[in-house]
Amino acid sequence: MTRDQLIDIIKGVGRGTKGLLQGYGETFKAIFTKPITVQYPEEKRTPPPRSRAHIILTRSPDGDERCVACYLCSAACPVSCISMQAATREDGRRYASWFRINFARCIYCGLCEEACPTLAIQLTPAYEFATDATLKLVAEKENLLVDHGGKDNEYDFYRHAGVEEKFPREEHEGEEPPVNYKSNLP
Repeated sequence: MTRDQLIDIIKGVGRGTKGLLQGYGETFKAIFTKPITVQYPEEKRTPPPRSRAHIILTRSPDGDERCVACYLCSAACPVSCISMQAATREDGRRYASWFRINFARCIYCGLCEEACPTLAIQLTPAYEFATDATLKLVAEKENLLVDHGGKDNEYDFYRHAGVEEKFPREEHEGEEPPVNYKSNLP
């Protein structure tokens, strides 16, 4: 073994010993610090405003359900915990006749919220809904629907989409005239 190899081995052992002693030093300092324990049922931490937990279905400013049963949330869900059935009202507007989320399977990733074009499905920071019965974690539309707009109370999908249900053709703000598709042909 050469002199340089021996020096490299000694340096390596020195770095390893230094790292080990630093780790023990941090542990020794922690012995004398007061622990920070949250007594959970009595003391509750406030989660960050953008934390993702319980899912709700919101309403538009006029009180209608925002969900148009487009199935984008269920398609975006990686664990397939969202299911619904589309229906049409007398005035031609789509809605979800039933909407179901299995919270036992939900991973709270927020992809359903990102996929929703109407801001109907939103995740809230409310995290206390544990139970010992799995079937109690299946939430129906009646349990999910709230009486407010969630994070954006003023957003109205039909106002921005220009659907004839609420705004007749050519009366929607910023609406452009229809495009003649034949003008796009070669």
